Amino acid sequence: MDWWIQNLGVVKSLHIIFMVSWFAGLFYMVRLFIYSVEAGEKEEPDRSILLNQFEIMQRRLWWIIATPSMVLTLSFGALMLWIVPGYLKEFYMHLKLGFVLLLLVYHFISQKIYVDLKRGQFHWSSGALRIWNEVATLLLVIIVFIVVLKDNTNWIYAGIGFVSLALLLLFAIKTYQAVRRKE
Repeated sequence: MDWWIQNLGVVKSLHIIFMVSWFAGLFYMVRLFIYSVEAGEKEEPDRSILLNQFEIMQRRLWWIIATPSMVLTLSFGALMLWIVPGYLKEFYMHLKLGFVLLLLVYHFISQKIYVDLKRGQFHWSSGALRIWNEVATLLLVIIVFIVVLKDNTNWIYAGIGFVSLALLLLFAIKTYQAVRRKE
């Protein structure tokens, strides 16, 4: 066990590296969903060419980057909890794990969107997908703040800040959509 404790920094580093890769995969995947939905509205042959290319990109991103990064993030996180079980006595860790659970839900809903798009089923508009993409941003922000600030956070102000950020992102998306409609 001493070896593990001495190398906890390596485990934490790998956890962070794969977390960054996981989020990068999620962010880009939803952008590809948006491009696919918009390509589905184009005329042939552009529609087929674009959809085929986006399907290749999505498959590679999902199965080579996003999902393996999720597994490795969770594995190194679990390894940290095994090395230092005292983390589980901390309130912030329970809060973080709750948001990680929401991130897993986000991941698997995104996987469902991927499967539907692969089947040619467009259930989401590009606008809805833009909003969906910001859910991952919000989860990233809150998880990072929880981990960095730990129990030193005034959770009332943190909650207000989180809701404010969500509203700001929603406003930015709506403004972007209005500008695009004018073009």
